[in-house]
Amino acid sequence: MLRRRTSRGREKDRGAADPLDAAQEQRVRAVLALGGVPQTDLPDGVQQVRLRLLERAASGQEAPRNVSAWTAVVASNIAMDWHRAKHRQERLGERLVSVLPRENFADEDTRLLSLAVARGLDELPEAQRQVLILRFYADLSVRAIAEQLGIPEGTVKSRLHAAVRALRERLHENEVV
Repeated sequence: MLRRRTSRGREKDRGAADPLDAAQEQRVRAVLALGGVPQTDLPDGVQQVRLRLLERAASGQEAPRNVSAWTAVVASNIAMDWHRAKHRQERLGERLVSVLPRENFADEDTRLLSLAVARGLDELPEAQRQVLILRFYADLSVRAIAEQLGIPEGTVKSRLHAAVRALRERLHENEVV
């Protein structure tokens, strides 16, 4: 006979290895949400707090005296990091346009295309955006990108392919090209 798992059953499955109890996890979620982290990113934020607690224990440090306070501070820091990362992504397009030589903006169409590409880059997942920029803006080879990022060349190629395809689709959707 199969038993249906409840949320309590999952908590028991996590066992003593889980440094966050349900109440602490809810507090962490609340701090992240109040810090402006979107609902879709809350589980990742909770996992980051959990990981930091586990790393602390693994390194031999004592558990924080007040785990609830410590996790709230860590969650707040994660929320600030999330905003910094978001701001960096938003500014990426502006930076890319500012790097291009001014003669590239001889006509309005070229300038608009550059802005559309920059906006499309902002919408790509971080890993895809990273390899695309390293390949086409920094002019690194696939091998050099793989070596610098510590990933296989096949992964670089697959990310490049997906990034180019996604960027091309966005430009077509926006009727830029």
